Amino acid sequence: MTQGDALPHPLSQASSEPPAGWAPTDIDVSTPSIARVYDAILGGKDNFPADRVVADQFMQFVPGGREAAQYNRALLNRGVRYLAEQGVRQFIDLGSGLPTVSNTHQAAQSVAPDARVVYVDNDPIVLAHGRALLAENRNTTVITADFRHSQKVLAHPDLRALIDLDQPVGLILFGVVHHINDDEDPAGVIRHYRDALAAGSYLFLTHFVAHGEQTTELEKMLLADLGTGRFRTLAEIGEYFDGLDLVEPGLVYNPLWRPQEPVPEPLTLTEKLVAGGLARKA
Repeated sequence: MTQGDALPHPLSQASSEPPAGWAPTDIDVSTPSIARVYDAILGGKDNFPADRVVADQFMQFVPGGREAAQYNRALLNRGVRYLAEQGVRQFIDLGSGLPTVSNTHQAAQSVAPDARVVYVDNDPIVLAHGRALLAENRNTTVITADFRHSQKVLAHPDLRALIDLDQPVGLILFGVVHHINDDEDPAGVIRHYRDALAAGSYLFLTHFVAHGEQTTELEKMLLADLGTGRFRTLAEIGEYFDGLDLVEPGLVYNPLWRPQEPVPEPLTLTEKLVAGGLARKA
């Protein structure tokens, strides 16, 4: 991690249980949630024992697993700031997860205070926390929806209140597409969003990378606990950007995307666990 990147606090700082009343009463806390597991990996406190079990397993399978999550968060911030510097003023963050350090709206609004951000997640805890966090930020909102249902997401009145689809949008899919099975047509889901966006919009995406036997057991464990999906090869991930203009350096492992400091090579498996890219719609 570099000095200008996000610095999540360690998992050891998380309390054994979140404070009473912090979450909606109608959720099943015995089932791990993608948003809450990632929160636990990043060292957050908005999670339950079932989520922490999966987070602990992830970090046992991948020494330095927390760093992989940190690389993803740091890349998000570098890329969002880049987009804001290019003049993008609207962002849709799909499968955004729980608010943590250096969120999309903070990165965007640090460059452009008028930037507008819509977070989309299907976990009701994300909605509860997001609305509390963003109560005084009129340019940012959170909606509860499954990002796979693109028509419903794009037609949501709260999204339409902030996002003008006739103007460029930064579409963010960070660490979520690998939770979609092939038979759910992830490329088709992404294509529908892309088709709905104006010229000058960007697709910003990261995805777990398959490295054969090195990642087979991790993939089985992580996706079995969290539901569906699979790790994909760099070639498969690259297909999501077909027809778009990739911004340099292209689709690369997260630490290699416009790093603020030189990255020592060769990369470790942790550093190669997730790859990302940013591409523009002409």
